[in-house]
Amino acid sequence: MQTPDEIAASLNIVFTPSTEDSYLNLCVQSGNLLFTSGHTSNLRGKLGAGVSAEEGYDAARQAMAEVLQSVWRVAGSLNHLRVIRLLGCVNATPEFLECPRVINGASDLVHAIFGAKAAGYHARSALGFSTLPGGTAVEIEAIFEILQP
Repeated sequence: MQTPDEIAASLNIVFTPSTEDSYLNLCVQSGNLLFTSGHTSNLRGKLGAGVSAEEGYDAARQAMAEVLQSVWRVAGSLNHLRVIRLLGCVNATPEFLECPRVINGASDLVHAIFGAKAAGYHARSALGFSTLPGGTAVEIEAIFEILQP
């Protein structure tokens, strides 16, 4: 059985140590919980106005990979972690009704790495916003629990 770190590697998600300081802490540990800041996708634009749900799905997956990078940098591994909660923010027109479908990109990645009915089974919100930082299409934040090995 593969570990979460091995599964992430098989999905071409490569973790690297941080070499730069940032203005905000991208992941902070409190007790046995890890809280991440919002991580934005590289894709810019508004869902329902030129950006498709499929493109949004890919953007949510990419933003979730960035969240995992920050978590890995604090925890040193994805092994022995449980995903508690995801918040998915979608830059969308008022008429766009597929925010949950977009954020499935993040949830599906977590399910693939941690197990859909195991440590990856999480609570989630998927919300539409009139704007996100820098015009990004998707922003994801998460809470993880550090389990005893």
